[in-house]
Amino acid sequence: MNDRTAPARCALVTRPRAQGVVWQQRLRALGARAELLPLIEIDPAPDPAALRLWFAALAAGGPFQPAALVMFVSPNAATGLFEVLPAGWRWPAGTLAAATGPGTVAALRAADVPAELIVAPPEDATQFDSEALWAVLEPRRDWAGQRVGIVRGDGGRDWLAAQLRAAGARVGFVQSYARAAPRLSADEQALLKQALAQPAAFAWLLSSSESIDHLPALAPAADWQAALALASHPRIAERARALGFGRVLEVKPTPEAVTQALGTLPA
Repeated sequence: MNDRTAPARCALVTRPRAQGVVWQQRLRALGARAELLPLIEIDPAPDPAALRLWFAALAAGGPFQPAALVMFVSPNAATGLFEVLPAGWRWPAGTLAAATGPGTVAALRAADVPAELIVAPPEDATQFDSEALWAVLEPRRDWAGQRVGIVRGDGGRDWLAAQLRAAGARVGFVQSYARAAPRLSADEQALLKQALAQPAAFAWLLSSSESIDHLPALAPAADWQAALALASHPRIAERARALGFGRVLEVKPTPEAVTQALGTLPA
């Protein structure tokens, strides 16, 4: 797709910086205009040593039951764990690695987690969330008495943990990264100012409710009524409407679906 057929609106990619760069590149490769405006900052694991000990115990015998499942809440959760592990680490044999979406699946594959152990909603799923993952996990095995770990940041996936516990699993959490308020560069601050001044020229790609919660501090005087958001989940769409976005569309969180949606928007 060339510039003459590119979507009229520029996509504002609000994902954390590392993921956002990948999304920006993929959107541009599909012919869309895209700029990075990260609304969440990702910081390293607060206790790398504890994280390494936790991973080492996944396949331990003795008083520990080998883990049946490790669920990663996001690509950041996966990379945050793998970055602190010693050279030559291996994924424990027989332990499933679960993910809600294709980005996390890609991070697991990049770390050489065996493909046959990765569990996620199918690529053509209508949603990539805890509910879609549980629909795949629930019939996978009898979860009674099984040991499950959830790798996350400062919180998250409590609903999935509740389902696993209700099925009899013993669920624990470990923190592999921390989320923080965005630290925008001078160029990103200028981009934010431009997007607020020219709302018809941009579409906000929103993939996190927490990122939306940072907007009032970044732009306390903003009027969001003229702004348009593309939300990756109904709960995120609801949060965007609550902030005041005048138009909110729910779009499957893939670059192809976003590019298609951008192409249907009027100039």
